[in-house]
Amino acid sequence: MPTKNLVARLLMVCACVAGFATAHATAASPASPHAALDDATCLSCHADGAEEIEVPGLDDEPRPLATIHAERFGKGVHAGMSCVSCHAEIVDAQENHVKAEGVAPAECSSCHAKLWDEAQARGESKNKDRLGVVAANIAAYKDSFHARPDTDYPDRPKAACSDCHNTHDFAVPKAGTPEREQWRLSIPQTCGLACHEDQLEDFETSVHGQLVMGEGDAKGAVCTDCHTTHEVRGASSDPFKLENIEACGGCHLAELNSYRDTYHGQVSKLGWTYTAKCSDCHGSHGILGAEDPDSKVHMDNRLKTCQQCHNDRKPGMVTATAGFVTFGPHANSHDFEKYPQMWIATRFMVGLLIVVFAFFWTHCALWYYREWKERKEHRLETHVDTATLALPEKHFRRFPWGWRVAHLVFALVTMTLIVTGTAALFAHTDWAPQVAAALGGPRNMGIVHRIAAGFFVGIFLIHFLYVMQKLLRDRNFRWFGPDSLLPNWKDLDDCVGMFKWFLGKGPKPKFDRWTYFEKFDYWAVFWGVNVIGWSGLMLAFPHVTASFLPGWVFNVATLVHGEEAFLAAVFLFTVHFFNNHFRPDKLPPPDVVMFTGTQSLEEFRREHPAQYQRLLASGELEKYLVDEPSRPLHVGSVVLGLTLITIGLVLLVLVGVGFFTH
Repeated sequence: MPTKNLVARLLMVCACVAGFATAHATAASPASPHAALDDATCLSCHADGAEEIEVPGLDDEPRPLATIHAERFGKGVHAGMSCVSCHAEIVDAQENHVKAEGVAPAECSSCHAKLWDEAQARGESKNKDRLGVVAANIAAYKDSFHARPDTDYPDRPKAACSDCHNTHDFAVPKAGTPEREQWRLSIPQTCGLACHEDQLEDFETSVHGQLVMGEGDAKGAVCTDCHTTHEVRGASSDPFKLENIEACGGCHLAELNSYRDTYHGQVSKLGWTYTAKCSDCHGSHGILGAEDPDSKVHMDNRLKTCQQCHNDRKPGMVTATAGFVTFGPHANSHDFEKYPQMWIATRFMVGLLIVVFAFFWTHCALWYYREWKERKEHRLETHVDTATLALPEKHFRRFPWGWRVAHLVFALVTMTLIVTGTAALFAHTDWAPQVAAALGGPRNMGIVHRIAAGFFVGIFLIHFLYVMQKLLRDRNFRWFGPDSLLPNWKDLDDCVGMFKWFLGKGPKPKFDRWTYFEKFDYWAVFWGVNVIGWSGLMLAFPHVTASFLPGWVFNVATLVHGEEAFLAAVFLFTVHFFNNHFRPDKLPPPDVVMFTGTQSLEEFRREHPAQYQRLLASGELEKYLVDEPSRPLHVGSVVLGLTLITIGLVLLVLVGVGFFTH
């Protein structure tokens, strides 16, 4: 408001106060109910410093009517507006105003909503962006906890605009100014003194309250940082609980990121609230530092805090044991002094990932290049044209039915484990919550994951016991012979020979029954079952684990479990798929030998020439020859293979999205 107008208004107020008695005498006489009212007439009674006016309040208890401070009003957002712009129902200057019929009392939201609607109708919304902000705040308020009817006074909301804002002097200072900091520091008093006395008392002694109210530091958290300004939700509602985590993370970003790496954080990011959140461990209004003996997360109190959720009284839960105390809910991999186990485990897993993928992706790329080049030069061996033969082509029986069934079940179980496990690991993605919702929530997803893990380990053990008892009974079996899956020196020679072939420095090695990369696939399962299995078992039964081991084991187990699962998934859907389905010599996919159990004699001779020559020389080849699979079996195997490959590639994309957006 211009200074000239402000001075004039102040002079007018002074004149009105000086003639206060005259004004009251005039007001006592009958006046026209529609007499024009100006601000001076209103301020003669309602100016700051005038005689206090009391009106009926709640339960008809008298309350003082708000007064107008002309100078502050002139600096507020409503400066320049006349009193009757808002109080349109007031039409006279009598002590007990006669109200105009059909005119609603002053109400902030309806007025601002009307102004915004008019601005939009005139096409001025871009120039009235502040009105748009206010309109958005009004919409948020109407859906908020404050807008609900008050329990004691159902005809009014729990909190109206005027309860938080001084509507006459209202002016939020510009961000970044000292005035804004002072305004921010007043928020706890505004909320606490009016309605939330108990919460204010707790807040005053908390680490946040000591900053704000003790030291006057505006960087400390105030009510609106956690509860928002207008979209205030009930603290027991799921939306509030989820948003509150983000509110805490706005200041404590490193802690939020480390929390997200725990099961607690993964479940909350998926959209469920039954696991521990910031306030469950640290408290809400009375948050104290971890070194404070009264803090919920002090070492002496931590087990009790954990047992709030982890106790026998809750369905599906078991009482937390001693090891829970040393669990690091904010453990990270870059602070060696504080979390040495995580630092070491992270570097080991990262090193493993780099070595495995660097070697095998290079292996795949060079193999693709060599086969593509030889095909281009027409140097690949010509396949036998069996279509021109009078007799049906014979096939070599490579895998018995037990191996094929186990492979199929193993593939389905592995894919189930990957989709349910990575949905938790990459809970931040858009797809993960949809997977969780489709399975009925993280609890059900966890149950499916554990059932699949049981099948995974069960198939592995059955296979291992079957193979071992068979080999132990065969006295002629050579443990490092050509039929054994144990690595031998020939595997090393074949690997070196393959790289020479890749680079055009030698012929392709002649593989026997098992290639070195097939053996790697086989033994990788043994490594994976043990690493993923034992770490998963420790996480599935935390109370047992924490009875014998320190809590940091949970941090390391979570890291190793997730990283090893990521390694397995990416390896399967890149390296394994390439070796068996996407090499130029295998195109178009799929290779169905693991579904039919057989491959053409010509293909067998080309891929395992050493075994072919060995069986041919010993006269044993004939006993492995079988008829070509029936067409229905072949077509079904192709459909099944393509289906599994498609699912695998989709999972690879989802895992990739999760990894690159983590």
